[in-house]
Amino acid sequence: MEGYLAVCLCVTALISAPHTTSAKELSITTIKGDPYTMSRGTELEGYCIDLISKLSQKLGFTYKVNLVKDQRYGALDASGSWSGMIGEVMRGEADLAVAPLTVTATREQAVDMTTPFMQTGLSFLLRKDMAHEELNLGFLSPFSMEMWIGVLVAFLLTGICVFLVARISPREWEPESEGQSFTLVHSFWYITGALTLQGAGPHPKSVSGRLVSAVWWVFAVLLLVFYFANFSHMQHADNKHVSIKNFEDLSHQDVIEYGTVEGGSSMSFFKNSNNPVFRRIYQHMERGNTYVATMEEGITRAQEGNFAFIGEAVSLDLAAGRYCTLTRSEELVAMRAYAIAAPVDSPLVKNLTVAILQLSEGGELTYLRDKWWPNNCREGQDAHSANALGLQNLLGLFLLLGLGLALGLLVALLELLSKARSLAKDGKKSCCSALSTELAQRFRGGAESADQEIADKSKA
Repeated sequence: MEGYLAVCLCVTALISAPHTTSAKELSITTIKGDPYTMSRGTELEGYCIDLISKLSQKLGFTYKVNLVKDQRYGALDASGSWSGMIGEVMRGEADLAVAPLTVTATREQAVDMTTPFMQTGLSFLLRKDMAHEELNLGFLSPFSMEMWIGVLVAFLLTGICVFLVARISPREWEPESEGQSFTLVHSFWYITGALTLQGAGPHPKSVSGRLVSAVWWVFAVLLLVFYFANFSHMQHADNKHVSIKNFEDLSHQDVIEYGTVEGGSSMSFFKNSNNPVFRRIYQHMERGNTYVATMEEGITRAQEGNFAFIGEAVSLDLAAGRYCTLTRSEELVAMRAYAIAAPVDSPLVKNLTVAILQLSEGGELTYLRDKWWPNNCREGQDAHSANALGLQNLLGLFLLLGLGLALGLLVALLELLSKARSLAKDGKKSCCSALSTELAQRFRGGAESADQEIADKSKA
């Protein structure tokens, strides 16, 4: 009876105890790949490293992570041997393989795999201006929004500067005349004429006015040159523009090339598919040999334009989040999943599967996805922004205009100061008094100041 009670107590303790994988330290193999496993000094970090840490906390095991020796995921060669992480698990060199390992029928026969920790599918990555038609405002497209705002500010400042120079310079402003040529309205009309390359008289007579006018004309001519050059370039590019939203659109056009990683699972899918669209895509890649050696090369070619890179959606999402000129197609085909691999009949698989489901239900897998797949791009970024000229492209032109306006105002002030000194010498009063009188005539009741000055001269 005592023996029976002891056995019952032991069974009860085993049931109530937390599920642990093994008392020994587990050897885990993985492969470098952004953002799953990356080097940070002598340490490793990434989605898979965080996933291993969370699983160890739930199941209470210790572990050591090693990079796979041949830097391969695992494939069956002609001799029937497995390479990569699958091979290391089968040979007992590793207890687990934690990486973006795609669950396939062939791999399931060689190893045991847990429930997937990530779902994905095949899609393609290309430049935004090739993905879909954007609202194009035609004549506004050569310049970015920031550039148009800069042009508007430059126009307003130049008009005001022309008006101020015409008021300050003694050669432009004559108190005895009934109306002045360069009113505020005429100043803006004058610089508008320069933008149309027609001109609008009368023209400035003073050195300062001619200086401001010349700088604005140079600015206007160069601005129009850049505008029409970029407009012509964008119209020429639009003639070759196609709208590509899915794989069928991709297969029915010959404007841009497309390809995938040579020898990868994506290539195998298209090769073995009986779907006419996918067969046509495979035949095009074979005929043009448009494969790339690595995913990084495919992303680089997509950034350069005229190329669509086909790959797994989770990896393409990472690239689209980092490079704002790229976008991923919304269509997903050949749905697949990533899972952890363990030796056949391993007692680890059941506990790992339960732990992965718990992490998924608790939202921790979603947290890891958001952590390692950041999106640095602004929402609603214009697809034409890569081709439109911005302020940074024509910054020198705006600096030239600013320098010219400042120099024109300075020369106008020097002209007025010279006249004030002459008046002060003739009227035997201070230069500051003469200067203030001249400014008052121009900006504070010019007529009243002029009458006062005439009265003062009569008394003298």
